[in-house]
Amino acid sequence: MEATAKLNGKEKPSGSADLKNESQTNSFTHTTQVTFPIGVKLAIIIGFIVLVSLGSVTVLNSHFIGEDVQITAENSNLSINTRASSTVEDKLSTVRSNVFQLLDLLNVAGGGRNAAIARQAEAFFFERNQDIASIFILSADSISRRNSTDVRIMNNRFFISNEIDTGAMDSFLNSQENAVRRSAGGETIALNASPYFEMPVMSLLFPYRENGREQTCIITFSIETISDILGTDSVNTTFIINDSDELLCHPETERILRGESLKNDPLVIEMRRNNQNNNDSRQIPYKVQDENGKKSRYYGAYEKLSFGDIVILTTVPFDTILEGVRTTRKNNIYLTCIVFFLSIMFVLIFSRLGISRHLRKLTEAADEIKNGNFDTDIITNLNTNRRDEIGVLNQSTKDEREFLNLFAKFTNRGVAKAIARKEIDFDPHLKDVTIFFSDIRGFTAISDGFKNRFANDSPREIIAFLNDYMSRMVNCITLSHGNVDKFEGDAIMAVWGLLRDDSLDFEKLPDSDSAKKEQQELHEKHKKEDALNAITGTIAMRYALMKYNKDAELFTKTHENEPLAQYKPHIKIGCGLNSGRATCGIMGSEDKMEYTAIGDAVNFASRTESSNKPCGTDILITEDTYNLLKNDYIRCKENEFSIAEENKPFEIVVEMIPVEFEVKGKGAQHFYGVVNMPGFDIEAFFRQGDPDFTADKDCIKAVGAEGPKSLNEVRTMLGIPIPEFEKVNLNEEENKIQVKK
Repeated sequence: MEATAKLNGKEKPSGSADLKNESQTNSFTHTTQVTFPIGVKLAIIIGFIVLVSLGSVTVLNSHFIGEDVQITAENSNLSINTRASSTVEDKLSTVRSNVFQLLDLLNVAGGGRNAAIARQAEAFFFERNQDIASIFILSADSISRRNSTDVRIMNNRFFISNEIDTGAMDSFLNSQENAVRRSAGGETIALNASPYFEMPVMSLLFPYRENGREQTCIITFSIETISDILGTDSVNTTFIINDSDELLCHPETERILRGESLKNDPLVIEMRRNNQNNNDSRQIPYKVQDENGKKSRYYGAYEKLSFGDIVILTTVPFDTILEGVRTTRKNNIYLTCIVFFLSIMFVLIFSRLGISRHLRKLTEAADEIKNGNFDTDIITNLNTNRRDEIGVLNQSTKDEREFLNLFAKFTNRGVAKAIARKEIDFDPHLKDVTIFFSDIRGFTAISDGFKNRFANDSPREIIAFLNDYMSRMVNCITLSHGNVDKFEGDAIMAVWGLLRDDSLDFEKLPDSDSAKKEQQELHEKHKKEDALNAITGTIAMRYALMKYNKDAELFTKTHENEPLAQYKPHIKIGCGLNSGRATCGIMGSEDKMEYTAIGDAVNFASRTESSNKPCGTDILITEDTYNLLKNDYIRCKENEFSIAEENKPFEIVVEMIPVEFEVKGKGAQHFYGVVNMPGFDIEAFFRQGDPDFTADKDCIKAVGAEGPKSLNEVRTMLGIPIPEFEKVNLNEEENKIQVKK
């Protein structure tokens, strides 16, 4: 039982661990050269028939036809946009020309605009232009007060036939005072008046000069004829926007009526980014993301009209234009599958005797490994004398079995990585570490709640809940450089410094040796780093727990109407940390081993965790941990309530629990409740593992600059009752079970 084996150049105890000697270990890397590759024979049959023939045809056919269809669709979309732009510009120019001719006629009519001939001209004009609602000529200040020079010509028939109150025009103009001023100053502007008229209506504002006065001519008209011109294509969609990206015309009328803005439309954003300042047609690809986060590709063409900063846009979905190509490709794939199936039949005839029988054995062996049966005779009887790929796989399976037999004895992920990297020392050592314990409050009641709700399905639901909770907590431990030691039900044990190679041999050196002081200072530095990392990871758990509870509440609410409503409980936890010397090494039996820490320091950490409930806290540290960190990171009497500037990002705020308890060999001790780390950066911490992490705005109050300032604030935030300390006896709290007399 005292035999040893060499591993990483050191004497390691073997005993129940059953570690292999050097010659046995070399078998893990044993390789066999392939003399007669089976893949060459199979490639001649399958590759020639399938890949060379139908595979290349399918790929090339899809590629070239897809390109042709895409180019055709792009050209068609651009042509539609160009035709629509030309047609709309002609229509708007015609409206402007007709209106200006009417105004010229009214200006030269004898007797002024109130003369009979002028009224007759207006009647004839509106008879031929029934879609025009009104023609106003206003000065820049006509909105706030009427001027004698204003001209307000209304098409009463338009308002009556469409059941529109003429006051809609005034309401519209009152909301566009700035546009009127701009137009009177020389700009041509297009506006959407539809929300005021409750029908598709556009207003064009043209600069108008008469007798030296700067005015604007406002032409308001129905755009139903423009909508008919643009039409509604099954594939392409054409719409119009103004210089403010407001929708002027669109096949979906309701979007115009609600005055929709397209400032955030991807096509409009790309168009503005390209700084389109001329009247040339352009086309760009862009993407649209729907409510479910699915992105679709589009082509969008746009052309700016020669006046009013009006832009005509036409879009076509990429997926639609390639639908035919996909259908062809799908048919080719079906054909390829048929030929592939026939090829496989020929290959099976060839390989039945030489391959299939051995592959079945390998499959059975793989299933046994998957089920955890590493020592099955199926693996032992695999033939490793073959000089082809089957022989290599058989040998690799046996090598894997040898490795798994050793590896399965270790469950701690950090330890497993250390073994793979050959960094772990199998000898037991005394180490100064910081130990962490956590426990879910009232887990028995939570478990009973699952049983009452889900009956036979409760084990699955409980495990799913625990896995969600523990994955969040373990993430905090890992990111703070700790190692999870074990899970015990709902409890977690973790250790910081467990795998650190930090020998205590310097303690045997005489005090006069300068190397002792250097090594001692380095060792103290490591102890502080471990304790600080442990508190950092634990304080991060407070945020992670609040985020879990928020997600659990949403999860429960989302599933509350299901027949068997799923839920995740709102939980509270207690965390305890202690720093001290522990025995660290591999412990267990031949069937199960683990690398762990034991000793009084570990027991004390466990007691610290259990003291959270009577202390009304969620995180407690011992006086040993407090003394280790107080001079550098905690404002206290010893450092005159001041810490160094470089340590402020890691400042720890604690409050002493006003209850003493006896510790064997140490006398009266105090626990310290961790209030906060004001400099803790939640996003920087969690982005170590997730670069896209964003802190939840409802949970950032858990820690950091917005975190609590006192233990009572912590209690209020977490819903922990403030204890009556005069009734608390921590020495009694250690006795969990009382003997019934």
